[in-house]
Amino acid sequence: WCNMATLYLSPQSCRRRKMRNRVVMGTVRIALQPHVESVTGNQDTSHPYYDVARHGILQVTGDDNYGRKLVIFSSCLMPPSHQLNHHHLLQYLMYTLDQYVESDYTVVYFHHGLRSCNKPSLHWLRNAYREFDRKYKKNLKALYVVHPTNFIRIIWNIFQPLISHKFGKKLTYVNYLSELRDHLSWDQLIIPPDVLRHDERLQAAQKGGLHPSSKTPPPRPPLPTQQFGVSLQYIAEKNQGVMIPPVMSQTVAYLKDNGLQTEGIFRRSARVQLIKDVQKLYNQGKPVMFEQYGDIHVPAVILKTFLRELPEPLLTFPLYHQIQDVVRVESSLRVTTCKHILERLPEHNYMVLKYLLCFLNMVSQQSIINKMSPSNLACVFGVNLSWPSQGSVSLTSLTPLNIFTEILIEHYHTVFSSRCPQAEPRYHLIPPRYQPRYHLIPAPIPPDTSPGTIPGTSPDTT
Repeated sequence: WCNMATLYLSPQSCRRRKMRNRVVMGTVRIALQPHVESVTGNQDTSHPYYDVARHGILQVTGDDNYGRKLVIFSSCLMPPSHQLNHHHLLQYLMYTLDQYVESDYTVVYFHHGLRSCNKPSLHWLRNAYREFDRKYKKNLKALYVVHPTNFIRIIWNIFQPLISHKFGKKLTYVNYLSELRDHLSWDQLIIPPDVLRHDERLQAAQKGGLHPSSKTPPPRPPLPTQQFGVSLQYIAEKNQGVMIPPVMSQTVAYLKDNGLQTEGIFRRSARVQLIKDVQKLYNQGKPVMFEQYGDIHVPAVILKTFLRELPEPLLTFPLYHQIQDVVRVESSLRVTTCKHILERLPEHNYMVLKYLLCFLNMVSQQSIINKMSPSNLACVFGVNLSWPSQGSVSLTSLTPLNIFTEILIEHYHTVFSSRCPQAEPRYHLIPPRYQPRYHLIPAPIPPDTSPGTIPGTSPDTT
């Protein structure tokens, strides 16, 4: 504590901070432009934030366990202060968050690696807190500070008079990486190697070796009624051959009847414990009545959570790189390209995807009221439909993924109009509303007859 206090209060340190602050004072908002590759790959040196983005300090990597966008800040990737314009860093943070703050989001802050040579000044921190006004704080649902030190606690005490009690409740200290498993999808986290090594050293320093929470229990076999965390094939086998998972058909049916005109549908989260309780009911094969919860966002979050917890994404691992290449295709040919990509899907995945996209197209048709245009829906669902088999979706991978998803939603009737002749016969569903059992009836594929209707189904069973 004394060393850190001396660092900040020494005359030499104050003079250095004042000089640096004079250099970076004054801010000009720069219009949103395409993301720059932040870690690997081709880097656009003309991008206005290239000098910051190239270090990979900030990443957006899909959603957390509750459907909220996940933003990661890694202190160990910050270069020495003389090599990084901290004011430009603040602009880059705001530029990135501006694209996600309309929805609920979560921030993970890896504190390890913040040293005297790369640490921003207290003046910068104060300005940053002021710059991040209510627009940024309102939909921030959780802030996880990983590997906190005395420095973090000192800073918190300094700024506590300026921080609202409500915002303070969003902060969670995480001493070991394993503690994040209860809140986040481990596979989606982009964790710098330095942070991993530091965590291993902390665990090794504990008596008895590894921290108890890091010992992962052996996986349990899924229940026959399991809905979350199992494959589409498993669900179909355990539900008399039903192709559309019950959790999906029930959430879609309820939202179609009650949520199409809800502003910001799919952008908001619900109470964490409530979502866990509903998941448990589904996994145990018990009936779920969404009316009793009084929150239209519960079925919306459940639908996103189901997609996110599939062992393999609905768009499958082999198609991930083809989806990423869509941005290289001429705009006039992208719809056709997307259609060809979908023809490579297994029949089961194709049917489930078509069922989902028909509903999302229906939601987008009410965008004047619910504010969920195809573009907005794509930002929410893109990361829940496709991700790589290794690692997670990087910040720069989101753009092609969102473009692909937007095309599927906006041009639903064209993309899903027909399929190659080799495809297996399709089936349509006749479900009793909100009931767990469905019947499959072979059916020919008639042309689309009305907006929001899947070929081979009636509007009531879409």
